[in-house]
Amino acid sequence: MFEHPGRVLIRLRMSQADAHYGGNLVDGARMLAIFGDVATELLVRHDGDEGLFRAYDMVEFLAPVRAGDYIEATGEITKAGGTSRTMRFEARKVIAPRTDLSDSAAEVLAEPVLVCRATGTCVVPKGRQRR
Repeated sequence: MFEHPGRVLIRLRMSQADAHYGGNLVDGARMLAIFGDVATELLVRHDGDEGLFRAYDMVEFLAPVRAGDYIEATGEITKAGGTSRTMRFEARKVIAPRTDLSDSAAEVLAEPVLVCRATGTCVVPKGRQRR
């Protein structure tokens, strides 16, 4: 886990169970679920409560994600209102499998690949805010 005031990073390996389409492609909804986890941690750190995800304002799927890829997802609160928290998210592929070499080969990518980005709003009711 990455520590930075107002910013969270989660790193996950996409498993075969995450593959939803041919070619071991991972469903884009999996990236949104990861962003939801990032949002939850941001809200706990900011408000002491998990809050609720209200809406995504923008989502862009920019590159394919496959089983075996390692994804780093980051998020930050870009604006805090009385109960709403506007957030920005990015997911990058940082390690990819190399099945062309062997079943267990993988490599750290020289440059992470931006696979998804989004913005959204979460809400923490006043009575649940502890910070």
